[in-house]
Amino acid sequence: MGKLRQNPSTLVSTLCEAEPKGKLQVNRYTGVHGTRDATLQTRLIPLSFHLQRGKGLGPDVFSSKSLALQAQKKILSKIASKTVANMLIDDTSSEIFDELYKVTKEHTHNKKEAHKIMKDLIKVAIKIGILYRNNQFSQEELVIVEKFRKKLNQTAMTIVSFYEVEYTFDRNVLSNLLHECKDLVHELVQRHLTPRTHGRINHVFNHFANVEFLSTLYSLDGDCRPNLKRICEGINKLLDEKVL
Repeated sequence: MGKLRQNPSTLVSTLCEAEPKGKLQVNRYTGVHGTRDATLQTRLIPLSFHLQRGKGLGPDVFSSKSLALQAQKKILSKIASKTVANMLIDDTSSEIFDELYKVTKEHTHNKKEAHKIMKDLIKVAIKIGILYRNNQFSQEELVIVEKFRKKLNQTAMTIVSFYEVEYTFDRNVLSNLLHECKDLVHELVQRHLTPRTHGRINHVFNHFANVEFLSTLYSLDGDCRPNLKRICEGINKLLDEKVL
């Protein structure tokens, strides 16, 4: 697990905006979920990630190492009076998402839009992680969690296979898998998060599932080929470690 290498006080403080107060709540029900004001407990969520525009660095320096904690603390501060925020990100996942930012910027030719897509993904991932780690999903929703894990695993293996075996890439197949992942995420957080967050989910998945983006990413002689190689190397490692 990567260690937090920079002081959170030096990080950008405006990355995440929490759900409106009262919408994203942990332990909001009595019974098996406990009481509404219980202390939050968070742990490592390998595929949640963060994006940093480092202080004192160039305007286009992004790192997936140091901002998840800052973003999580900002969200948690809006939903509970007592929080414990100790979530970090592992090195492999951070490297994957650094590459995703680069290929997104390459495809869109818009640094601001690429930044926004990554920020939206950060916000969604952290909020879902908070809900999951604090046992806020019902038994029915946990079934959806398991479906999502299986679909994500299938998608990850497909991403790698299309890279490793030349001329097997089918952008429609991969796009459909990503849209299926999107639908499961919407279903999972339906009763927990606001329409604004559902909009962020659409923003993220619609970008990565866009067939033109996928064609750019998998182009055999395109500029994104080295990035795809590093993305697949990271995914393979996460698959080997049973993270995906």
